[in-house]
Amino acid sequence: MQIGVLKEIKTEENRVSMTPSGVEILARTGHRVMIEQGAGLGSGFDDDQYRAAGAEIAATPAAIYAQAELVLHVKEPQPREYPLIRPGQILFTYFHFAASESLTRAMLASGAVCIAYETVTDRQGALPLLTPMSEVAGRMAAQEAARCLERTQGGRGVLLGGVPGVEPAVVLVLGGGMVGTEAARIASGLGASVYLLDLSLPRLRHLAETLPKNCIPLMSSPAAIRELLPRADAVIGAVLVHGARTPRLITREMLALMRPGAVLVDVAIDQGGCFETSRPTTHDQPVYEVDGILHYCGGNMPGAVPLTATRALTNATLPYVRTLADRGWRRAAAEDPGLGAGVNIADGVITWPGVAEAFGLPCTPLAQLLARPGTPA
Repeated sequence: MQIGVLKEIKTEENRVSMTPSGVEILARTGHRVMIEQGAGLGSGFDDDQYRAAGAEIAATPAAIYAQAELVLHVKEPQPREYPLIRPGQILFTYFHFAASESLTRAMLASGAVCIAYETVTDRQGALPLLTPMSEVAGRMAAQEAARCLERTQGGRGVLLGGVPGVEPAVVLVLGGGMVGTEAARIASGLGASVYLLDLSLPRLRHLAETLPKNCIPLMSSPAAIRELLPRADAVIGAVLVHGARTPRLITREMLALMRPGAVLVDVAIDQGGCFETSRPTTHDQPVYEVDGILHYCGGNMPGAVPLTATRALTNATLPYVRTLADRGWRRAAAEDPGLGAGVNIADGVITWPGVAEAFGLPCTPLAQLLARPGTPA
């Protein structure tokens, strides 16, 4: 299969969807790999490394879209790419459709096969392609919360871990999944007093057994959040609803419960955000203030550490890329239901219920779509 690796064009996105070592494996198994010129520079990989691995260098994204059957991205296609996408072309990337109706409608109109990293599952029902970036984002969330609390950044002037004789900061983490667990782990390791809220009692038991003792897992509820907000120096929003829009757990009215200079870090911003006052920000201007509360809502947090993030992403995606390239998307989705769960849009219809529900659009079950006559891809 002809595989294309695009240069990321979303603001301040420095990752690339495949490392040279990943390209070498694909090329050795008989696939033709094209990579856009300069695509790996932000992650520390130059064109010569890709050439040595067996890739062809394409001068423009148009050349890749014109030839590649399978197109790899890190972030969702941007509006200037929409006209280049062909019917039946496979796009494999983080889409987060439920956060953008315009993207959803554009991909429906394109006729492309849109396989979203974030809804692919493994045999245990986990999200293997979301996991590595969730690990990165969770750890970064605690790091960014600590930085934003510095007075020079507009925060309360609180050291996350305190010092002997001075109490540490209080960090409230909403969501006990991968992002929340990693955020709590790093914040606890830095010495903060951490409260981690989740709705699953079995998950809370597990977290209580595995996280440091200065992290207290609690059952989540609106009342619990309201009770903890006046004490919190930083709140990390780490809620994920699989393939759907994130619920808003903190309203603007609730900001009045917090102390001036406290920090909200919304890791869920790619799925719409879990604070009412959240809006996407960039790495050059990551923070803004609402009612005296700082908001950090970077839409591509792992993009700030692209070398680590790109290697972690390739480790996770490469087996799926090989499966798609070896078998085509229809056979791959039919034989691996977990990979099939990644198919959000195909042949002009929505196949993922969470996306359809977000915008009140019809949904066609994937099994029904696969039963239709179609191309081998």
